[in-house]
Amino acid sequence: MLDDERVVALTPAAARQGVQPGMRRGGVAAIAPGVLMLERDPAAEQAALDAAAQAVLHFTPRVEQAVGEHSLVLDIGASLALFGGPRNLGRQALARVRALGLRSRLGMAPTPAGARLLACRPGRRVRRRVLRLPALSPLLDTLPCPLLPAAGPYLDWLDNIGCHTLGDLRRLPRAGLQRRCSPALLQALDAAHGRASEGWRDFVPPAHFLDRCELSEHVDRSDAVRHPMDHLSARLCAWLDERQLAATRLVFGLEHERGRHARPPTSLELALAEPAWLPQHLDGPLRERLARTALPAPVIAVSLDVRDLAARPDRNAALFPDPAAIATDHGRLLDLLRARLGAEGVAQAAARADHRPEVANTWTAGPPASSGRAPPPPSVEPPCWLLSPPQLLDVRQDRPVHGSPLRLVHGPERIESGWWDRSWTLRDYFVAEDDRAVRYWIYRERDADPARWFLHGMFG
Repeated sequence: MLDDERVVALTPAAARQGVQPGMRRGGVAAIAPGVLMLERDPAAEQAALDAAAQAVLHFTPRVEQAVGEHSLVLDIGASLALFGGPRNLGRQALARVRALGLRSRLGMAPTPAGARLLACRPGRRVRRRVLRLPALSPLLDTLPCPLLPAAGPYLDWLDNIGCHTLGDLRRLPRAGLQRRCSPALLQALDAAHGRASEGWRDFVPPAHFLDRCELSEHVDRSDAVRHPMDHLSARLCAWLDERQLAATRLVFGLEHERGRHARPPTSLELALAEPAWLPQHLDGPLRERLARTALPAPVIAVSLDVRDLAARPDRNAALFPDPAAIATDHGRLLDLLRARLGAEGVAQAAARADHRPEVANTWTAGPPASSGRAPPPPSVEPPCWLLSPPQLLDVRQDRPVHGSPLRLVHGPERIESGWWDRSWTLRDYFVAEDDRAVRYWIYRERDADPARWFLHGMFG
């Protein structure tokens, strides 16, 4: 990565080819012509830092961004027991940041400045975690002076006087050091050792999620777009996790060439039957949706916009399967089938706002949508087993008969409906019981003389 035509960051592969920080563009092109050189993008860096901050809000509500240092500070004093101690919490935090495609190092200390310095400590197998303040100072004393940002303007002078570590810096006379350097240097050094307080500004995530990812090159295959879409999905899930929300409808935008050959973006909408808040909830539908999408032109950027949100359903650990979890799995299967077959290729049972039992259910296709206003529920829940068509019953001494005379135990539940489709229905529904205590759902027609009785359903 270049800033002002000089290398400020590089990959290990570029380093193996001889590229070093501070080299000019021409020098890099001469020794490693195959290396891809990108200009520094402060907006993209801030977006990545925001995404990382949202991801670690899962562990504590107190997160601060150190923008100039590209670091995050977490106050985890109240979270250690909840997440299994410092080692487990650190592993989980690193895993969440790495899921965003970001490389990170972790430092842990009793002071925010000390934790930042330990995270920057060079080397692979070095100690970066200290939990007690007396053990922090000896470890900080071994760190080189360039790790302290406030020492940056004075590094040449400090090197000339033989001051190479923070321990050397701390042993210098404070009065002389304050005269020759900025007071901010002593303030930063004292803050790292816990001798001075530090200001704290909590990170506040955005109220609405809308993110975008620029691609380094033109992509003309739908499967190659999957990688940036996964990054955006991970950022979305971190944002949802912080707000304890779930997404029910989201739209990916695939942006194409601008200017003379401009084309409108390609939209990929995911309408989910079940609220989603984890990457695995989106993985299957997104993979199937991409497999059915033909790109009309190369893609240069990907965006993600969340259109509908819902409260995250509660889940409790239980010995036996949770019926709500079973229903959620059914919804995930419907999302996967819609993504594979298309919204119109999957039909499911749905309720209709009609009091007549034989027309109160239907099959619907298309994306999941909220149903219309349903009629008020009956005083008695109808049985699941309905007869089609209803069976006419014999009548003896004004009592309906089904094997034996039936005794009415509940009712009537009156239905007057269907005038708009020329199927005017006037019925009184009852729950009836025979001599063996078997219950039936029957109704009496009110528009016939003499009145007729019908068996419409059976209870289990």
